Amino acid sequence: MTVMETTAEAAETGTSTRTRDCAAPPHRHRRPDGQDNYTISEVVAFTGLTAHTLRWYERIGLMPHIDRSHTGQRRYSNRDLDWLDLVGKLRLTGMPVADMVRYAELVREGDETYIARFELLEATRRDVKARIAELQDTLAVLDHKISFYADAGRALASERSR
Repeated sequence: MTVMETTAEAAETGTSTRTRDCAAPPHRHRRPDGQDNYTISEVVAFTGLTAHTLRWYERIGLMPHIDRSHTGQRRYSNRDLDWLDLVGKLRLTGMPVADMVRYAELVREGDETYIARFELLEATRRDVKARIAELQDTLAVLDHKISFYADAGRALASERSR
């Protein structure tokens, strides 16, 4: 999807492109209704990430500023959880952490970075498609070998039953 298409889609759906760029699809794990304030241990439970990883994401600039309680404890919002969902998807693509941090910086810089974000995500998409093609080739080899052994097993069973 081009930047222009994204902008047009946002205009049609009434959603902000800035918000949509920062958020992933809705979280898989159910969050408490009406709650938008989570401790680090709750985020660990929702995401499967460790507290160490969450702190590291914050330290390297991958997470936006995380609010703190009056006692200094981190307080995560639904928007933070949505961002972590997106980061998880980017990790699954094999995107290097440095590129994820660069993407986060671009998001924080605002709308004037759409093209740079687009190019970064487009490059990642090309890499993912290449990996999918490699995996499909690998799967074809495995399917061929499995078929060979299944046929050989049936032939042996048939010989033994004679």
